[in-house]
Order: sequence, then C-alpha cells, then structure tokens
Amino acid sequence: MDWAIAILFAAAIVLLIISFRKSKDTSKALEQQIEEMSFTFMDEVNKLQQQIRHVELDAEITVQEAGIDVGTFAHRQLLREILELNRRGYSFDSIATKKQMSVEEVTQLLTPYIRTKDEGGKVSNDI
Repeated sequence: MDWAIAILFAAAIVLLIISFRKSKDTSKALEQQIEEMSFTFMDEVNKLQQQIRHVELDAEITVQEAGIDVGTFAHRQLLREILELNRRGYSFDSIATKKQMSVEEVTQLLTPYIRTKDEGGKVSNDI
C-alpha cells in the first residue's frame, strides 16, 4: 500500500511538472500572439493617421485653390459644433440657446450648409 501511494505521489509530481511546462509554452505563444496583434494594430493606427494627414492637406489645398476664406480656428470650431448639433436634430432655437447666440446668427451660419427639402424638386419643375 505504501508503494502505491509513493508511485501515485511521484506520478502526480511528474504530471504537475508537465502541466507547468505546457502552461509556460501556452503563455509564451499567447504573449507572442498579443505582441503580433499590437504591432498590427499600431501599423493600422499609423496608416489611419497618415490618411487623416492626407485628407487634411487635400482639404487645405482645395480651400487655397478655391480662394475661400476659412476664418479663424475658433470660428471653424464653432461652425463644426453648430453643424453637428443640427445634424443630430437640434432646432435653431435650441442651438442658439446652447451656444449663447441669437437665432439669426445660427441661421446665418447654417444656411450655406443646409439643403431645403424642395431644393431638388425646383430644378426638375423649372425645366
């Protein structure tokens, strides 16, 4: 009986050692996969940043070639915020209240960017 317990104890130790080696190999493989994924992710982020830079430069070139006055950074930022609020469905009154402006100012800023619903119909009806 003592021999059986000793053999089982030795077998348990051997299996425990094998288990540690297998988990170590598995963790190394997992670490390698994570590292590869992080490199891939960083490459994708870098590519996206490069594409954003290209789009920004293209937009700047287009603005310069068109001779459009883009105004100050603060004005462009305000216009972006107002356009975003309008696209999310805010009314001119609520935008004016939120941005502490008059409704007329908001209307004046948004007019060039908003198409009326019957704008396309006017062209086809005039012909």
